[in-house]
Amino acid sequence: MAVTKRTRLSPEERRAQLIDLGARMLAERPLEQVSVEEIADQAGVSRGLLFHYFASKRDFHLAIVRHTNVEMLAHTEPDLSLEPLEILRSAITSYVDYVSENRNTYVSLLRGTASGDPEMREEFERTRAIMAERITLQLPKLGIEPGPRITLAVRGWIAFVEEATISWLKDPEIAREELIDLIVTALPAVALSSETAAALLGA
Repeated sequence: MAVTKRTRLSPEERRAQLIDLGARMLAERPLEQVSVEEIADQAGVSRGLLFHYFASKRDFHLAIVRHTNVEMLAHTEPDLSLEPLEILRSAITSYVDYVSENRNTYVSLLRGTASGDPEMREEFERTRAIMAERITLQLPKLGIEPGPRITLAVRGWIAFVEEATISWLKDPEIAREELIDLIVTALPAVALSSETAAALLGA
């Protein structure tokens, strides 16, 4: 692997560079195989300098997870200029497209050994909470006031989105559009009464 010539960067720039290199490596291998030595070589710095920015290899891996979660949330930011149901469809479309383009990273994080680490799980849960909040904030526009039942249903739906998407990535027996329709229509079906869901979806 080619060694990058060392360049002078600010501490913030160097830290961001190391995390970005780690995220790129994550697209090729599981998180536990992201090598500190290889990252240092690519950045043109010593292994010791890398640990100046991160307390441990685990801390470095945690920073990579945070980076990828922030990136995913940025790519799936809802377009609030749309109608509520179109906001949902647009966000899910962006989500499916993003994880399709980053499938190795996505599956590695949610199904790899990182998912068993308490701090890693906390990062994943923080991301899910933001996704759930984005949905919940749109419900009053549809005449639906969020409560404990709705909140629980939305969180369960987030888990469904992850599982359905991972299963589809591994074995895409249905078209992308069908997957998006399945995910979008599942939320009203889970959260609302059958009559309200049918009326909302125009069925």
